Amino acid sequence: MNNKVDISVLCVLSVTVLFFLCSCSSGSRYLSIDGYAQGGTFHITYSMPAAGRKCVGALKDSVRAELLSIDNTFSGYNKGSLLIKVNNAQTTAPIEVNAMYADLFQRSYEIWKESGGAFDPTGGPLFNVWGFGFRNRENVNSLMVDSILTFVGMDKVKLDTVADNGGERYYLIKSDPRIRLNFNAIAQGYACDRLAGILDFYGVSDYLVDIGEIVCKGKNSKGSKWRVGIEKPEEGNQERGKDIQSTVDVTDCGIVTSGNYRKFYVENGKKYPHEIDPRTGYPVQHNLLSATVIACDGTTADAFSTWFMVIGLEKAQKAVADINDISAFFIYDDNGTLKTWSNVK
Repeated sequence: MNNKVDISVLCVLSVTVLFFLCSCSSGSRYLSIDGYAQGGTFHITYSMPAAGRKCVGALKDSVRAELLSIDNTFSGYNKGSLLIKVNNAQTTAPIEVNAMYADLFQRSYEIWKESGGAFDPTGGPLFNVWGFGFRNRENVNSLMVDSILTFVGMDKVKLDTVADNGGERYYLIKSDPRIRLNFNAIAQGYACDRLAGILDFYGVSDYLVDIGEIVCKGKNSKGSKWRVGIEKPEEGNQERGKDIQSTVDVTDCGIVTSGNYRKFYVENGKKYPHEIDPRTGYPVQHNLLSATVIACDGTTADAFSTWFMVIGLEKAQKAVADINDISAFFIYDDNGTLKTWSNVK
């Protein structure tokens, strides 16, 4: 039996997720934490129980410390991050990683396997040559793509866990030293989950965490579910939240949208979106414009939305039908007209 996330759809649906906060009076028990993270901004709205008010400062410190730890582990721009260290290690010898890296790697491996390789963090070098990674676009040819594919695949990387004085140590082993991982398609959802865990630890039962992706729990300041807007997937819509097509009410879930309408280029009359199929090495060519996924956590919603954008509308519809505990909104182009498909209850 499929247990779909219970959300209330108010209108037709569209693309990247953005939340709408209800206005609060100065006397409201709802507080907020804002700042910069993951190459953008983050915003947390939460209701601290009266008994925990004295812990507000400690909670904020914990959130910022966690974001720093996440950046130091997964950032592709922080030259001192563990991700960069592992990627730059030109060796097949074991490389020690921290528990956070091991945790996300293991979850990524599980989704890679479930997706049949459509979701694959080792596909980073493909994004680089097509100009959607950390390098400028190259003159791509089939020989280049075929060469990169020889060291793409989560089956080419192994995680070893070793007991150590009552604890555990983790080691990553690359079968090819050229393997480079990129967790961009899952790390923000994972970061939302980590911050949600901190809020849970401090006894917060009502909150919304937004780092571009969203995780929410409980109710907003008006006693209702959290209201989330979904953007219109049109080319030229570059400003987050500028063109909202509809809203949904959600709670106790992660909600993430992936789309190909912002990052793309056109060459010789052909559009190359930033979604790369790691199984073929080429940008996808289909009519699915955005995939919004609602799941029990942000990590799953983030990775699945990317998976669905890779495989396209029909295969994504089938995948959603076969998977428990997720709901999806797909926006697609039907001969120039935006249409939607949804299994949301």
